[in-house]
Amino acid sequence: MKTHVSTAGEGFELNSPDARITVKVDAAHTDGAYELFEVDAPRGPTVPPHGTPWATAYYVLHGRMAVLVDGEVHDVGPGTSIAIPPGVPHTFSVHTPSVQFLAVSLTDAMGRFFRDVDQAVPADTPPAEVGPLLRDVVDRHGIALGEWS
Repeated sequence: MKTHVSTAGEGFELNSPDARITVKVDAAHTDGAYELFEVDAPRGPTVPPHGTPWATAYYVLHGRMAVLVDGEVHDVGPGTSIAIPPGVPHTFSVHTPSVQFLAVSLTDAMGRFFRDVDQAVPADTPPAEVGPLLRDVVDRHGIALGEWS
């Protein structure tokens, strides 16, 4: 492990169908122990509930969102954190014009997934066209993805 500093506005940016992901601490900086992402999500369509093989924690910086975890809705805002166990279906919907939160994940699995999504789904792809583009990516990463509405 080595010291790594990422100031405001710094980090490698990745596009996701429902957010812009900024890698603040890459697994390469932590010898694969964990990763830290800054997530900026606008109000709008989000991915359906999905279960990932890795645990994730969110910490809301600004805005409000509902986080659906295993059928239970949690209204979260600034200063709120939520831990999501591996394999548990989850998603979020944004209540304010946008929400910004930190996502922390153990290992390098989440970062590898986000990088694959960035490559598979061009920015500004209409929501109706995202599902088929992601099918191979989610299968390759062991993610159980619900149906797109």
